[in-house]
Amino acid sequence: MRAADTALSADLELLTQAVRDAGALAFGKFRAKFKSWTKEGNSPVSEVDIACNDLLHDRLAPCGYGWLSEESVDDSARLDAERVWIIDPIDGTRSFIAGKEDWCVSAALVERGRPILGVIFGPAENTLLQACAGHGVLLNGAAVKAAPREHNRIRAAGPPRWLDALTDARQDIQPMPKVYSLALRIARVATADLDVAIAGRNASDWDIAAADLIVHEAGGRFTGLDGEPIQYNRPTPTHPMLLAARSDLHTDIAALLHKST
Repeated sequence: MRAADTALSADLELLTQAVRDAGALAFGKFRAKFKSWTKEGNSPVSEVDIACNDLLHDRLAPCGYGWLSEESVDDSARLDAERVWIIDPIDGTRSFIAGKEDWCVSAALVERGRPILGVIFGPAENTLLQACAGHGVLLNGAAVKAAPREHNRIRAAGPPRWLDALTDARQDIQPMPKVYSLALRIARVATADLDVAIAGRNASDWDIAAADLIVHEAGGRFTGLDGEPIQYNRPTPTHPMLLAARSDLHTDIAALLHKST
C-alpha cells in the first residue's frame, strides 16, 4: 500500500514494521511465564505490554509527532500536536494473559482529530490489517471490503446487554462470541467477519483509532449513535457507546441501540 504523500507512505511503512515487531515480541512471550498485575481502573497489564510499548515508542517517537498510549504517562503536549501516534501495545490483554488468541497490537496516526494511518496486527491469528486514508484496506496484502456475505443473518458482537436489545428488536440478529480485543472486534466489520460491532461506553482512543480508519476505508461506518465521526486526541480520550456496521445497516442499528439506552 502506497500513499500519495511520500512522507505519509514512509510513515505507514515505519508504523507497519514497528507494529509487526511489537507483535513478534509479544508472540514470543505468548502462553509463557511473565509478570502481570492490575493497574488503576481494575485493568490488567503485563510486563509484555510495557516491553511492546517501549519498542513502539523507540521506533515511532523520533518522527516528532505527539504520543498517546495506554501504557505511557499522558503528556498534555499531544493536544498541541497536529499529528499524534495513538497506541495500544496489546489490545486484549486479558486474552493475552489467559492464552486466548483474540489480542493484537493496534496503532494509528491521527491528524487534527481523525486517523490517517492505522495498523492492527494479531500475531496469534496471523492477521495484519493496514489502512491509509483514501487508499483502502489490506488484510495480509489483499484488499477487503465491509460487504455482506451469502447469508440472511446479521452477525453482531458486543456487550450482552446491547446484543439482547438487538435480538429483541430484530429476528435476523445472530449474536457472535465475545471478542475481547475491541480493536479486533471493530475491525472484523471491515473484513466482513461481522456485520455489526458495538463498543460499550468508555472505550479509549487507543482501543479504536486504528480500527476506525480500517472500517471506514473498507466502506463501513464507525461512529457514535448520533452518526457523527469520532474525534481523537481530546483532553479526555474516552467515548460514549460506539457502533461499527456495514453502511447499509448502520443507521437502523444505531436507531435501535439509541432507543435502548
